[in-house]
Amino acid sequence: MTEQNESLRAPAEVKYADELDWLESVDDGPKPFSWRLSPKMVRLFVLGSERADGLEREIPQKWFGDRTFVERSIVTLASDRGLLLIGDPGTGKSWLAELLSAAISRNSTLVVQGTAGTTEDHIKYSWNVSQVIAKGQSRESMIPSPIMTAMERGVIGRFEELTRSTSDVQDALISILSEKYVSIPELDDDNIVFARPGFSIIATANSRDRGVNDLSSALKRRFNFVRIPVVTNKRSEAEIVRFRTSELLRRYRIELEVPPTLLDILLQSFADLRAAADSATSDDEKLESALSTAEQIGVLEDAILHSQFFGDRELRASTLAASLVGSLARRAPEDLAILNKFWHGVVEPRTQENPSDTPLQEFLEGGRRALAALS
Repeated sequence: MTEQNESLRAPAEVKYADELDWLESVDDGPKPFSWRLSPKMVRLFVLGSERADGLEREIPQKWFGDRTFVERSIVTLASDRGLLLIGDPGTGKSWLAELLSAAISRNSTLVVQGTAGTTEDHIKYSWNVSQVIAKGQSRESMIPSPIMTAMERGVIGRFEELTRSTSDVQDALISILSEKYVSIPELDDDNIVFARPGFSIIATANSRDRGVNDLSSALKRRFNFVRIPVVTNKRSEAEIVRFRTSELLRRYRIELEVPPTLLDILLQSFADLRAAADSATSDDEKLESALSTAEQIGVLEDAILHSQFFGDRELRASTLAASLVGSLARRAPEDLAILNKFWHGVVEPRTQENPSDTPLQEFLEGGRRALAALS
């Protein structure tokens, strides 16, 4: 495994290796199958420790959401059913799947990405052509998919964007989830790969992609659904943005503080834009952006990097406004018209009510300049 300081983004089991080692050393709870941690410790790793847990070491929270979603996900993975995390873009589905896989299996990298080009080979196996020509078809010349590897090791496999894969691929998953084995008809001997205890699949699906490739009722029955809602609590959303932004700053080795006033402006702007989208009567009156927490983090990251490389290394409200406009104005003229309306109908009146609020005044002017440049 590549060392964390040599990789652009370390997987959770590498990033939190020391923490996972310590939790494993003090874990005396019952563990299903080949799990590395007990269900209680998996939950604690994901949601963080509390004083009542009585641990000698504090475990930070890594996923922010209702604990019942995490508990139901863990219980599902301890059963013989797959887990399907479904929700809007940016709700943390993939991050939760990665954390669960890291805690349970110490491997979150056995991933299949669902696309229109994903084939049955991607979830079962393919062949090393040169090996087949030289030695014929055998287990040695077979290339197992990440899902088959998870079956053989008795660990968690992941399937991202399940509804974006074709019906053929989805149908192939049905036999894997129900029969728990994969047949290899090309071989005469050793032609069945059985899943070891502990194997399961965590799939994710974007609720906005409903209708791209609908799941069959047969496949739905083999998954437990956990719906992850959009975070609407301002305090929780602020914690998520701070947590993810601090990680990004460490990755880029940037020493910069995000002023609380600017974070409040960002959170309020997204809340206002969501409210406008909810009251819109047509898609043309809604931004193409999902206005998710992940997109807030993207806006803030863009502003921080711009301040670092092209500014005075201090995050300013005008830079934040320009990043927000640049990130959300995806369609012309529709998105530009919506943002213009927001700036003149929401931001401007708010600055008039608070004329001494310098950051808000800078935010107004920065947004105006960014919109004028795009118009």
